Amino acid sequence: MRTAFYAPMKPADDPVPSGDRTFAQLILRALEAGGHDTRVASRLKTWRAAPEDLPQAHAAAQVEAERITGGWEADGWRPDVWVTYHLYHKAPDWIGPAVADHFAIPYVVLEASRAPKRQTGPWAYGFAAADAALQRADAVGAIHRADAGCLEPVLPPDVLHLFPPFLDATPFLKPRPSRPGEGPVRLLAVGMMRPGDKEASYRVLAEALAQVMDLDWELTLVGDGSSRESLTPLFPADRCRFAGALPPEALPQQYLCHDVFVWPAIREAFGFVFLEAQASGLAVAGGATFGVPDIVEDGLTGLLSSEGDAGALAASLRRLILDRRLRTAMGEAARARILARHDLGAGASRLDALLHAAQKHYLGVRTRL
Repeated sequence: MRTAFYAPMKPADDPVPSGDRTFAQLILRALEAGGHDTRVASRLKTWRAAPEDLPQAHAAAQVEAERITGGWEADGWRPDVWVTYHLYHKAPDWIGPAVADHFAIPYVVLEASRAPKRQTGPWAYGFAAADAALQRADAVGAIHRADAGCLEPVLPPDVLHLFPPFLDATPFLKPRPSRPGEGPVRLLAVGMMRPGDKEASYRVLAEALAQVMDLDWELTLVGDGSSRESLTPLFPADRCRFAGALPPEALPQQYLCHDVFVWPAIREAFGFVFLEAQASGLAVAGGATFGVPDIVEDGLTGLLSSEGDAGALAASLRRLILDRRLRTAMGEAARARILARHDLGAGASRLDALLHAAQKHYLGVRTRL
């Protein structure tokens, strides 16, 4: 299919690393792997930190929609389907529905979040815009069950689909080096060190580690940001190494030379790091936040604890640090599960099926009109 792609929250080529950028890039790769002729329709970012700025974003989006339709009409390119990635009240999509209506094509949304409490109050403008886009959608892919539960009240069953996240597992599939039983268990955490939820995750991690100081472990922290200076003193210098921010190509080696991946996942949608760690064969100790339980099977590929519960996270770490067989078995199960359900090939197949479902729904709607 000729596919138009748009990410209103953050363009796929944004210079700032993030899970959103990574998933946008993977969606484009999945479209390519599925044989779809794909154009990035726009780089316009409608995400706004303050609700009063959304009307300005709306006006810019209207101009951009006219530019896109005029340009494609002029060069004779007509899309068969429009795909928008990551839609919610802070990043509405005014472009996709307008262009889809102009060309009379299906409209698809991947990763839509809906918080009913935003229906009134400062974010009502963005909430209404996001809801309007959802009502136009012919297929909506929710990346985890928590999002699907919030979308069910406003979307028909034939429009709402579960669309689990995926990654290209290839860089993470090198054999794990054998290691004697002696020496500290090597823990790994990966996350930006910035204010807000990421900083909160690091603080919960530090609190959990303080409760397992009687065990033999060492920790590598991969990430950097404005909160690093305030976070550094929370971690024991003799056991922790701050690796700083690393390029994506350096991460597979980090995963391979550690034994356990740990991340509290405060307010994480699902966390790409959990996919990467499991593809690398690491057992996980993490927070059971939003979509994390959808990609980490508690008791099989890792141990999950309630969000923000440092004591429970410490208990998970204690089990994995003390039981080498457990963490080895979980790491092996994790890699197998990623390859079966969350690799790029599986993602490309699911995406292709979603586009065809959208076409079927759109044709059905037009037939009834």
